[in-house]
Amino acid sequence: MIKRTLGASGLEVSAVGLGCMGLSFAYGPAPDKQDAIKLV
Repeated sequence: MIKRTLGASGLEVSAVGLGCMGLSFAYGPAPDKQDAIKLV
């Protein structure tokens, strides 16, 4: 898995991540907060 250093923290994170923009407003009404938490 490809990893990258996150800012100046030195923390290594995977290059692949979960985009959560769709859980807010971008694609229509936001889902129920509890449903969004379960998904993540």
